[in-house]
Amino acid sequence: MTLIHLFAGQGSQRVGMGRDLLAAYPNLVRQADSVLGYSVAELCLDGPAERLADTRYTQCAVYVVDALAYIDSVRTSGRIPEALAGHSLGEYAALFAAGVFDFRTGLEIVAKRAELMADAGPGAMSAVIGLGEDRVRALLDSSGLPVDIANLNAPDQIVVSGPREAVGEVPALMSGHAQTVVPLRVSGAFHSRSMAPATREFASFLDGYVLARLKIPVIANTTGRPYDDDIAGTLCRQLHLPVRWSDTVVHLLGLPDPEFREIGPGNTLTGLTRRIQASLRASVVTA
Repeated sequence: MTLIHLFAGQGSQRVGMGRDLLAAYPNLVRQADSVLGYSVAELCLDGPAERLADTRYTQCAVYVVDALAYIDSVRTSGRIPEALAGHSLGEYAALFAAGVFDFRTGLEIVAKRAELMADAGPGAMSAVIGLGEDRVRALLDSSGLPVDIANLNAPDQIVVSGPREAVGEVPALMSGHAQTVVPLRVSGAFHSRSMAPATREFASFLDGYVLARLKIPVIANTTGRPYDDDIAGTLCRQLHLPVRWSDTVVHLLGLPDPEFREIGPGNTLTGLTRRIQASLRASVVTA
């Protein structure tokens, strides 16, 4: 059996998250507070929701809860996972678990990432339900809209990203093709060309860190395959390239007797994993 930990990303946050974890690991919470300059426990437990939904705060809060949840899982179960993956921001908690950086260093990097992504300016993202990657891409290309594919969450769930006005035209573009288009509660055009300036600044920032070799394999969002030695470059590319979550899960399903465990707030990744598995089974039956 291969134990796989999946780490939640942005969008999983909710007021009240991590209550028991934050109380159980006060030393790490104090480290987080010293990095951030505010109380991460107050942010997670009291919000307000509007602040917790602000990218500058969301990413830091989710990373802390993800990391503490991983520590607690290993401590209470005695089991160390054989493979790791995280959805977008969750990849940083996966890299922490793999020993690439310590808890504090990971939070410093996440805080800078959040700042740069927030400073990239306003944008929007929407989930296109009921169409595959190729069809969504073809429709976008034919429209000329400056909208990119941002997340390949499942074979029939594709997230697009771009300027607000352009993403606002996506429902009409997809009408008659997709089942529905669902706007996401985000403030930026993440994993799109809009993040190119942030990518350049993030690369310069990461030059100041020495990142260790992975002790546990981590599947990269940008490729759906295990990380190679270019950890910093892969993290930078993740800002403007799509999250290939379907490919990530398919790769992990190919491991011997995979056992998935979602780490962090919510159960979104568990749902996506089941959706991808169901799609694979359906394709086998069809074939």
